[in-house]
Amino acid sequence: MSKNNQEHFIQKLLPLLRKQWPKTLCEVNHRNALELMVGVILSAQSTDKTVNELTPALFKKFPTAEAFAKASPLAIEKMVMRSGFFRAKTKSILGACRMLVAKFGGRVPKTMDELLELPGIGRKSANVILGAIYGIASGIVVDTHMIRLSGRFQLTKFVEPEKIEKDLCAIVPQKEWVFFSQAMVLHGRYICIARRPRCWECHLIKICPYPDKIMEPKEVDQASAPRKTITGIPIQIRTAGR
Repeated sequence: MSKNNQEHFIQKLLPLLRKQWPKTLCEVNHRNALELMVGVILSAQSTDKTVNELTPALFKKFPTAEAFAKASPLAIEKMVMRSGFFRAKTKSILGACRMLVAKFGGRVPKTMDELLELPGIGRKSANVILGAIYGIASGIVVDTHMIRLSGRFQLTKFVEPEKIEKDLCAIVPQKEWVFFSQAMVLHGRYICIARRPRCWECHLIKICPYPDKIMEPKEVDQASAPRKTITGIPIQIRTAGR
């Protein structure tokens, strides 16, 4: 697909994506920037559901960057073990919080360059934090869902996250970057699923170039209750014929 065609596709996609996801948010539960920073570190190679089960007790015990900075590694490791790679994640959390205290007054910074200085924070995580907490359109979040969907929608030929982000930023209006990032992640997680996309529920069906569409639900789906995301957002499915 040429860049002009991609831009035209995006113009059609955005209103349909808003119809599917009129309300979006980051599914890593958080009340502030510190909690989101810790949550995104823990979410690597894990699920947001698992992270959300672990973090309430973690944040009750360590409510500030200063509290994390003074914590023993063993105390944190025990609390985050179920997230996987818990030793490396604990090291990143401690390192990031100690840097927050030493260099940023205990607060999570608001720029990409400063966030990338923090242990455990890469470009994807920095984009999540800047968008969800500060409303700053610093870039587009490229996770596994975005990689898959941008390929299915023929918006990039690359598989490397940084190259995909560059391609997407060139065709998606900057004012839409935060919404686009959050909505596409939700869409990939709940509608355009990797092995069996729920095309019969998808508002993007009429413009989607993906050839292997699945238009009929399994029998178990037909009797299921209205679905919600893990954070309780109702999934606005397409009704038949619309």
